[in-house]
Amino acid sequence: MSEIGDWVRLSATPGVGSEAAKKLLLAFGLPDQIFSAGYSSLKQVVSERQARALCLPATEDTLALIRRTEQWCDEKNNFLLTLADSNYPANLLEIPDAPIMLYVKGCIELFSRPSIAVVGSRNATTQGIHNARQFSASLSQRGLTIVSGLALGIDTAAHLGGLEGPGSTVAVIGTGADIVYPARNRNLAHQIADQGCIVSEYPLGTPAIASNFPRRNRLISGLSQGVLVIEAAAQSGSLITARLATEQGRDVFAIPGSIHSPLSKGSHLLIKQGAKLVESAQDILEEFDLPCQPKTLKSDIVIGEPDSTAAVKDVSLLLNQMGYDPVHPDELAQRCNISCGELTSQLIVLELAGQVEIVPGGLYRRLN
Repeated sequence: MSEIGDWVRLSATPGVGSEAAKKLLLAFGLPDQIFSAGYSSLKQVVSERQARALCLPATEDTLALIRRTEQWCDEKNNFLLTLADSNYPANLLEIPDAPIMLYVKGCIELFSRPSIAVVGSRNATTQGIHNARQFSASLSQRGLTIVSGLALGIDTAAHLGGLEGPGSTVAVIGTGADIVYPARNRNLAHQIADQGCIVSEYPLGTPAIASNFPRRNRLISGLSQGVLVIEAAAQSGSLITARLATEQGRDVFAIPGSIHSPLSKGSHLLIKQGAKLVESAQDILEEFDLPCQPKTLKSDIVIGEPDSTAAVKDVSLLLNQMGYDPVHPDELAQRCNISCGELTSQLIVLELAGQVEIVPGGLYRRLN
């Protein structure tokens, strides 16, 4: 059996998890030496049940998985990184429950660069999406690799921002490395595989199982020097990632939001618990001791173009009166001392220009 086959067989042995596998590797060396050790020697390190399982021949399912993995590794830029591999991410070696092997598709050199995880809500607001992409792009421009989970919402925006700079991006997924989930991110996943890398601890063919996604969060934080949380509800996976980051000795950063927004509750809780409040990418760069050079980044909407705001007589006055909390148009009209009709026309122009958005309840919120 090949070296890859021995590692896959070890990881697929029933009842032998990561902790037991590490004990065996420490005691016997490489997987082929584990399988040749014999029952008497094995039961001195692991339980009798685990020792018996290791002495059984590989099942047909395991042999099929081995063949599939060997074929996958033969494809360009596909790698199976084990604990014995010098390319295994050094950051993960610092956490107690690192997987014994990783399926990686893309640029493994990214593991040796400074990195930060960017996480947040799947149901993010327009402002949250904007923040995630702009922060990630700015940080990537300064050489930080952006790590996230390929989910919709904040994760997607973070990956797109990371791809805009030389830092690029790493996607840690909860399925096999040969499966894209969610399907809507198929094109993004292909782009990440070409310009960044995709990482999974799960065997090829593993479908989207709900319990796998919270578990993969420890790898998102473990691969990174810090975690930036953007828009997280009081009960969310992002808070799990932040907690894991704290346990792993990583920095935790959070962007504050409106006190009225449910998606700010988690971020505000983290700040109360000691997370570093950030208002710009420079706040993070200073913590990482990296230089910050102002750079104008591309944006899908250019704010303040003559043709987009000409109908608004005094944009700054209206936006100042609006503030940063959601406000009802009637109240805003009173603050600005203008008619509701005039206000409505101005809000439409500002919405098209990307300066305000409508939120539930018919309220308007300023975006910048």
